[in-house]
Amino acid sequence: MNKLNLKKSTNPLRQFGTGFLLVAFCLPTFSFTVTAQFANNRQTEKRAAEMFSAEITGEKVSNQIAPRKMAPDLEEKANDVAVGLQSDATQKVIIQLKSDTPLNEVSGNDLSQTQRETMLAREVRANKDRKGLLITDLAKVGGRFTKSFNNLGLVSAELPLSKVRELVESETVEYVSPNRDVQSFGYVEQVVGANQSDARSEIPGFTSLNGTGVGIAVLDSGIDTAHNSIKATAVRPGVVFSKTYTTVPVGKDYYGHGTHVASLLAGDHDFQTDAYTGIAYESKIINLGVLDSYGKGSTSNVIAAIDWVIANKAAYNIRVINMSLGTPPKDSYTTDPLCLAARRAYNAGIVVVASAGNNGKDALGRKMYGGINSPGIEPSVITVGAVNTYGTDTRFDDTVATFSSSGPTRGYTLINSVRKYDNLIKPDIVAPGNKLIAAVSPSSVSQINSIISRNWSLNAGGTGNDQMMYMSGTSMAAPLVTGAVAMMLEARPDLTPALVKAILMYSAQQIRNTSNLEQGAGLMNVEGAIEIVGKLKPNVTTFAQGTSMLNVALQGHDDIAGSGTVYWGKGIVTNYGILYGDALMANWQGMYANGVLISDGTAMSGTTLIRSAKVMSSVNLSQGALKINSNGVLISDSLLFMSSNTMFNGTTLGQGVLISDGVLISDGVLISDGGAMSTNALMGDNTSCMQPAP
Repeated sequence: MNKLNLKKSTNPLRQFGTGFLLVAFCLPTFSFTVTAQFANNRQTEKRAAEMFSAEITGEKVSNQIAPRKMAPDLEEKANDVAVGLQSDATQKVIIQLKSDTPLNEVSGNDLSQTQRETMLAREVRANKDRKGLLITDLAKVGGRFTKSFNNLGLVSAELPLSKVRELVESETVEYVSPNRDVQSFGYVEQVVGANQSDARSEIPGFTSLNGTGVGIAVLDSGIDTAHNSIKATAVRPGVVFSKTYTTVPVGKDYYGHGTHVASLLAGDHDFQTDAYTGIAYESKIINLGVLDSYGKGSTSNVIAAIDWVIANKAAYNIRVINMSLGTPPKDSYTTDPLCLAARRAYNAGIVVVASAGNNGKDALGRKMYGGINSPGIEPSVITVGAVNTYGTDTRFDDTVATFSSSGPTRGYTLINSVRKYDNLIKPDIVAPGNKLIAAVSPSSVSQINSIISRNWSLNAGGTGNDQMMYMSGTSMAAPLVTGAVAMMLEARPDLTPALVKAILMYSAQQIRNTSNLEQGAGLMNVEGAIEIVGKLKPNVTTFAQGTSMLNVALQGHDDIAGSGTVYWGKGIVTNYGILYGDALMANWQGMYANGVLISDGTAMSGTTLIRSAKVMSSVNLSQGALKINSNGVLISDSLLFMSSNTMFNGTTLGQGVLISDGVLISDGVLISDGGAMSTNALMGDNTSCMQPAP
């Protein structure tokens, strides 16, 4: 393996830290207390990361160290103002309120659904009181309250940069981040194994699984409900509710990204004789417009939409959120406001799916590692990378798209001005995302800044409300996974978000000669996931750890039309390692419970990654990421790609450049599907691809 090509730093502390850059990749950010009712408090997570990172670099940290209350990039701006390097401009911020309940902590099955709902109601009431106190504190520093998100414990506001340090001293403030920009990243049934002969008819009693009754919130640039692939009919609900957080009118999509995403997710089965059917074509789509006519938005838009989803979950049976958008991480997931909002939705029982980002290569075409965007850096989120199918039905020629972001995650905290990265293994899974054909928003055609207006070569035929176009990106891969989740929840509404994620990963097909930092657990296999769901015993989510949860043994492979026999990877990616083996699905594991994270399945003992008490001892564990060998059958057959020892010694990925200091992704600007820095993602890999319907 080649040595890592790290960017040089002029800061001696950074130079010192770079030598140990990836050590934390296989080391803990969690502190586990098995006997406590509420394990994995986020403050404990942050404290563990700070203490361990300091230990690596030889820093001495007092047991009384105060937690940081300001995002690193915001702190840099405030410092620049203090020394006269930047003017005292008004700064838009997201404020995390202090909480007196353990709502954000991992509770597992220690709390019933009623208890969780009671706790949320208590938290919402308290947040309203804290908002009043915060408004007073903001006024004292010349700031202005903008909006509160009571279900999330977050507030948006603006104040002079010079006053941010005064604000964080408030007793009501837990953490302050900038209100960062967010943007979009931008034959399907068959290539994911979701068509009628495969997944849709897999479970007896279901004529055709298609997401019926499941509410899916799509947070994007809006959805143009006039397109014939999307509009409601007498037999399918289509978009059942729309709300906008931008100036784009409800029911329109001036940029064209959200309509394309919605078409991949829920395109009409009868449109163009089934050529462009969406994965969950009879699900209920909740259209929440958070990106404007340029495909841009703010963190507060997304947070407001998630807050609304949690409040209205029951009214629309919202079980899944799709976010084909993101922003470069500047905070650790423990303090990033987008991650906090996603975790709150997860704890409310909602599966959150997000695109990984399109930062897989630099301007010179070199492979980059560490490009996962927020909220994809959050452990509770199903983070989706993109695959190039080369336009064939078979899955065996598929590769990870060159633009698809690779891990590890690079959200960070600052310890004595040195960045300490989260370094989690991401993405979780990959799905087709290169040159996929889906709907053109009719209202975007006349907009000069829309995707189709600026890139007419993407046109794939049709006119008016029938027009279609190509798009590439992890944004296109995410709704395919979201659709599969809806199919699973239609069949078994009692599935927990953690079990949904575990099943998708366990049944995924590993891509040969590719590492887990690029593909996660592998290529999504909808038929395999539905097979597992169909064989689960009733009331499985109430089982004690180790209880058999299957009615029938699993084969571990599927016969998918166009591909033949597809073998499952049988692995589940956690935080810094991979669990694998039959017992993961044969028996209930504690990490599948409500409010528990899959990443809770592993913990650290000294410098060794081990199974936590939430996983049976018969489950196998590999420390670090793996590079799947040419056999590509089981994770247990794979080659160790990185371990704590190899990383400590500086042996690295063998190719590519690590995003080590945030310079390769510009501050505050999201690299989107349509952005100048990601043209390769928008146009896709220049290979054979999906063909338009005749």
